[in-house]
Amino acid sequence: MSWQTSDTELLTISQVREITGISARTLRYYEELDLLPGVRRRAGGRRVYGPDEIERLRFIGRLKALGLSLAEIKELNAVYRIQGSTQAMLAHLEKLLDDQLAVVDGRIAELVALRDDIQKYQDHVVSRQRPSRREARRAGSGEVR
Repeated sequence: MSWQTSDTELLTISQVREITGISARTLRYYEELDLLPGVRRRAGGRRVYGPDEIERLRFIGRLKALGLSLAEIKELNAVYRIQGSTQAMLAHLEKLLDDQLAVVDGRIAELVALRDDIQKYQDHVVSRQRPSRREARRAGSGEVR
C-alpha cells in the first residue's frame, strides 16, 4: 500500500462504489475479512481509499470471477504477509487456479454427459410421437383397433 497518496487521490466509499460497482456493505465486509487491510480513515472516521485499494478490489473481483472463494483469496493475503513475497503468493495462486481448472473440467464433463442424456431422451420422445409403420398401415387401410 502506498502511504504517500495525497488527499486529492483519496476516494470516499461512495466514489469507490461508483468506480468498482462494489457495494459499500461489501467494501466494509472485505475490510472485516482483512481482504482489504489498512483502509485509512479521515479524522471523522470516514473510510478513504487510494489507488492501491482500487487495484486490490479489482484483483479480488477477477479472482472471484475465476471461481475462487473469499476464503481462498484470504489465503493468498496470508501467504503474502507470512512469506513477504509476491512470488510465494503467485505460486499459491497457481495452485489454486490449477485446482479450479480441475473443478471446471469436471463440471464440463458432467454437462457434456448431461447434454448427451438429454439428446438421447429427446430422440426417444420424438420416436414415440411418430406413428410406427404398422400403425400407419392400419390408419391407411381404415382398420380400427
